[in-house]
This record gives sequence, structure tokens and C-alpha cells, in this order.
Amino acid sequence: MSCVLGFDVGSKLIGVAVGNRITQSARALATIAMREGQPDWPTLDRLHREWLPQALVVGLPLTLDGAEQPASKLARRFADALKQRYGTAPVLVDERHSSREAAERFAGARAAGLRRRRDGAQIDAEAAAVILERWLATAELDSSLSSFAPNAELP
Repeated sequence: MSCVLGFDVGSKLIGVAVGNRITQSARALATIAMREGQPDWPTLDRLHREWLPQALVVGLPLTLDGAEQPASKLARRFADALKQRYGTAPVLVDERHSSREAAERFAGARAAGLRRRRDGAQIDAEAAAVILERWLATAELDSSLSSFAPNAELP
């Protein structure tokens, strides 16, 4: 299996994206409501059953200088809850500038006539796709580097 689910956690909405480790691609999937600090677990359970992800990736909001902030705690709590619920420890990924990149993608899609203003709630899901794509690129790089034998003879 090569399926991965990614999450952009906010105080009101969680953006969800699905990605593929083989193609290193991701796409926005859904937005999930947060109520009283809790996600809509039945919807998340359905997505988890439907996609059967091999890995879970959660965006970690950091300040511009890389320090944690109050929103980081929310993301960490969500990641802990995912681990407890699904038995898979999520990977936390620096999400700096992901919302801005998602907004730029959305604006480009609107200019091309592919999105409408009412689709604006999907920006959170698009941000999750950005986060997931970053992880997929890094995970592929990490796996190729781990297979490199530094003392091997070159042809």
C-alpha cells in the first residue's frame, strides 16, 4: 500500500488530503469540522476505512523562526488522538507557508475557471495537500539517501 492521509489542523476545520508514495502526489480530499476542540470522528473514521492509509501526516504550525506556538499544541493533540484511535503514529511536518501556497493554488484554479468562490472552504484541504506533498518529497529523498552506501565503490 502506498496511500497516505495528510491533515491541516485548525481550530474550526481540519483539511484532509490523500497522497500516494509511489507517484509522490497529493490532492485535497475534504474538510472536517472541529467542534469544542474535537474533530468529527465519524467522518475521519469513514475516510480512514475508505483509504486504509499506510501513513498519517499532520502539519505542525511553527512561527517563522521555527518555534512552536499555541496552534502547535492543537496539532500535537490531534496527532496523539490519531495515534490512539488508529494505532499509527503520525509524522509531524513543518507547515510554514502551506496556507499561503494553498491560497495561491486556489486563486490560480479560480482564474482558470476550475474553482468558484464558494469552494473557498477547500483551501484547508488544499493546505493539507501542500503539507503532504512536502512530506512525500522529503520521505522519498530520505529513503534514497538511506540506501546510499558511503563506502561502496562507484562503477
